[in-house]
Amino acid sequence: MRPLDWVVMIASVAAVVLYGLWKARGSDTTDKYLRAGNTMPWYAMALSIMATQASAITFISTTGQGYVDGMRFVQFYFGLPLAMVILSVTAVPLFHRANVYTAYEYLEKRFDARTRTLVSIIFLIQRGLAVGLALSAPAIVLTVILGWPDQYTTLIMGVIVVVYTVMGGVQAVTWTDFQQMLIMMAGLAAALFMAVYLLPENIGLTGALTVAGAAGKLNPVTTSFAWDDRYNIWSGLFGGAFLALAYFGCDQSQVQRYLTGSSIAQSRLGLLFNAIAKIPMQFLILLTGAIVFAFFTFVQPPLLFQPGDMAKLRANPAYPALQQQFDTAFQKRHEAAARLVRGEADRDAFQAAQKDIDTARKQAAAITGGNDTNYVFLHFVTHYLPQGIVGLIIAAILAAAMSTISGEINSLATVSVIDIYKRLLRPAAEDSHYLWASRAFTAFWGAYAVITAQFAKNLGSLVEAVNLLGSLFYGGILGVFALAMYFPRVGANGAFYGVLAGEAVIFTLHFTGATSFLWYNVAGCAAVISTGFLVSRLEYHRGHGNQ
Repeated sequence: MRPLDWVVMIASVAAVVLYGLWKARGSDTTDKYLRAGNTMPWYAMALSIMATQASAITFISTTGQGYVDGMRFVQFYFGLPLAMVILSVTAVPLFHRANVYTAYEYLEKRFDARTRTLVSIIFLIQRGLAVGLALSAPAIVLTVILGWPDQYTTLIMGVIVVVYTVMGGVQAVTWTDFQQMLIMMAGLAAALFMAVYLLPENIGLTGALTVAGAAGKLNPVTTSFAWDDRYNIWSGLFGGAFLALAYFGCDQSQVQRYLTGSSIAQSRLGLLFNAIAKIPMQFLILLTGAIVFAFFTFVQPPLLFQPGDMAKLRANPAYPALQQQFDTAFQKRHEAAARLVRGEADRDAFQAAQKDIDTARKQAAAITGGNDTNYVFLHFVTHYLPQGIVGLIIAAILAAAMSTISGEINSLATVSVIDIYKRLLRPAAEDSHYLWASRAFTAFWGAYAVITAQFAKNLGSLVEAVNLLGSLFYGGILGVFALAMYFPRVGANGAFYGVLAGEAVIFTLHFTGATSFLWYNVAGCAAVISTGFLVSRLEYHRGHGNQ
């Protein structure tokens, strides 16, 4: 990066952190630290909810996903608007009226402490693993830019986030999220504009879309159905809706955002804003990846975008032949793309050349054992964008990372204190003690994130990895909340054993490869509900028979 980029990046990050700490003054009670004293306006909650989900993974990996696989990933969010409407009607008023700190407190009121503890532990496992994935994305950024080992970059990011989250609690998290989301929007707009602006003069946006379409990248809607297809309109509408219901309705990292609202109406507005804005935002991010693909159709990219893997490949005896194969295929694709833009029908030649490029890249990746999806956008940003813009986009990526990590470690600390520590270990301590414990658990989960981030380096597309991880657990959690809200005759044993059955079904589907991960949420939820209902009916009939 050049001097102006450093100035823009450092100033943006520093301003966000200082603003969040300033707005978080007075977080001197457990209620203010964990729920902001129920004072947050809807617009702060709305952007905080979006920012917590829109991590650095969104910018780095989703653009790479658009480059590699096209825009069909946007279908993942098609069920989200419906989920937000349902939650606004059901979960928001229920949690507000129950006056809870966590979603899982409600489960004890409805069922028993055993069910509450089980679901709390499931959340801690799932979100604890996810926070490491969220931290690994900005580590990729800083490693590419600075050339530092990723251990150092994860430590730097972890320390920055932990400091302001420990000091300010959920108020600092929410107000920094608010600022960070504004920076993210500015960075997204700048990235898309520059991707179009840097295209060759005779190409333009229309030519880029023609090329991306010929390569199959402009595929936001796929109507064909297959159980093992991750992204089509059916898995998005149904599986995506269930995942969104679980994430925004049962995951403490999101529930905690609208628990801070000053009223039920304010919390509803925060969710409904996301129902409107989320799909367009993801569409534009994926479109940016597709435009970057078109850019690299006319400007030759490296064989592999990951610098370390590329260095490793150059040392391999097979490299010269692979590079020659790639160069030849690129030249053929370039010529065919130019003819397509001029209106000459040469789609077959273009697709044949693209297939040769894909083959060369797969062979190269097999040699290095890596996956460069998460490096595509970074290579474009750092090699082709002007100074100042680079700093803004890097600041947007770091802001996205900080918002997600801070929100997740804050929610992990809340569940650790309220559902485990206070409920099971120290039920009658002073409020000042729980405030201290909240800060201590925040620091613990921050350190945990730094450690687990080291294991996320070679997971391929991080945006897929994080959603796969969530789908392993969300179906079970969603099912038990569905039992709590809509099945009044289901008792505590039905809920407890239902969750266990749901998780057993999900992991069976995962390890057998029977279906794509979006359907895990549907299957897991259905298993919880059916098992809970069956167990409760058996208990009823057994008790009725004994009378």
